[in-house]
Amino acid sequence: MDRMADFLFEVGMLNKTPRTGYQFLGSGKESVAEHILRTLFVGYTLCKMDNTLDENRVLKMCLFHDLPEARTGDMNYVNKKYVDVDEEKAVRELTEGISFGNEIKEAIDEFNKKETREAQIAMDADQLALILQLKEYGDLGNKYAEEWINYALKRLNTTTAKELAAKILSTDFSHWWFKEKSDWWINGNRK
Repeated sequence: MDRMADFLFEVGMLNKTPRTGYQFLGSGKESVAEHILRTLFVGYTLCKMDNTLDENRVLKMCLFHDLPEARTGDMNYVNKKYVDVDEEKAVRELTEGISFGNEIKEAIDEFNKKETREAQIAMDADQLALILQLKEYGDLGNKYAEEWINYALKRLNTTTAKELAAKILSTDFSHWWFKEKSDWWINGNRK
């Protein structure tokens, strides 16, 4: 039980661990936990668009792909040019002594190897989560977001993810809540 409690406290560090690339974008912020949550929803959506996928494996990879960052921090592309992170050691140490530790390690290893369709979908979910965030910042006026989006698009693996990315990019981020421009926005009546 001690190891389980430690593990759950460690997972909580993801709430406090910032995604560090936004300092270079000049706007925005997000914790690793916030990114993982959106990645999970994107992965779930991609699985619903292709029922041949093993949804359970995709969701596990989406859930665990950045778990080592509770120990290593988030390494953005600038940091990665100069800092070598021993993710294998972080994964080994965070999964030791947990009865389901091997399950976590296998999901992270599959994600990092990028060999299975499920891993490619999980990787796509990771990139689509970033694209969604960048689209929001672009819609709010960040002139650098588009260039970042173009790089993220090149990292997409599957046709489904590319098609979804095209739809994301052609949709205003506020459309879902502001599409019904009616009297509600004037006087607050629900008619």
